[in-house]
Amino acid sequence: MAMAALDPLVVLKDYRRLSETVCTSGQPTQMQLQQVASQGIEVVINLGLAEADYALPNEGAWVESLGLTYVHLPVRWETPTIEAFQQFIDTLQTYPTQSKLIHCAANKRVSVFMALYRIVVEGWSQAEAIADLHQMWVPDATWQAFIDQVLAQPRSV
Repeated sequence: MAMAALDPLVVLKDYRRLSETVCTSGQPTQMQLQQVASQGIEVVINLGLAEADYALPNEGAWVESLGLTYVHLPVRWETPTIEAFQQFIDTLQTYPTQSKLIHCAANKRVSVFMALYRIVVEGWSQAEAIADLHQMWVPDATWQAFIDQVLAQPRSV
């Protein structure tokens, strides 16, 4: 049986388990966040916007009330930035061994950031990371330009 079939977090919108410590998804509900907490997730990282229609009101307070760490790194859909990606890298490196749920509205921002993280930090080949990204979605022109911009940066890692 596939690992995903055994994973109780598959109820999350656009869910993917990328490793033992990283799960990604679209926007979870309050009930789903309770399930996330019960499954051993320790950190919730939200790349979505707090003021968006899809957002869970007071998500940070709700997550923290469950005993989890909450990190909000809002990334505007129309204007992703290298600075936001650097904050994402810093955040993942702050919680290297903790089990994390990283989400946005539909797991598109997150999937791009994770593909880039895998290339820039973890040393994945571009082909491998982008192929994995394409399992979630094929980036539009804005997000493809962002990917190209990040990959054109000199690497200090």
